[in-house]
Amino acid sequence: MLRLMHVEDDEDIREVAKMALEFSGQFEIIQCPSGEEAIERAPEFKPEVLLLDVMMPGMSGPTTLQHLRKIDGLQDTPAIFMTARAQPSEIEELKAQSALTVVVKPFDPITLGDQIMAALRG
Repeated sequence: MLRLMHVEDDEDIREVAKMALEFSGQFEIIQCPSGEEAIERAPEFKPEVLLLDVMMPGMSGPTTLQHLRKIDGLQDTPAIFMTARAQPSEIEELKAQSALTVVVKPFDPITLGDQIMAALRG
């Protein structure tokens, strides 16, 4: 099972994503409601994939990713962003920030795990 860190400020979205990812049976999941908590917990959890909300109060997903990349062992950890802003230019901008892909909200819980695995396979 892959260790996945999900960073999302919305509790309802965290719960739906957790159920979907646990149901897929492919991930060991840790969830953080903020970028600050993710940075604090990442060294011990050692995630193998990062799933980050883009727009969060305080520290955004892209800023969180920049900080996570400074942690030993996370420099090359695959990252996937989640956002409700689905304009092609915004998605390309996020991919340019080293995201493998962008999952658009609202997402399909049934296919979330498969979307992540497909992105990891390239």
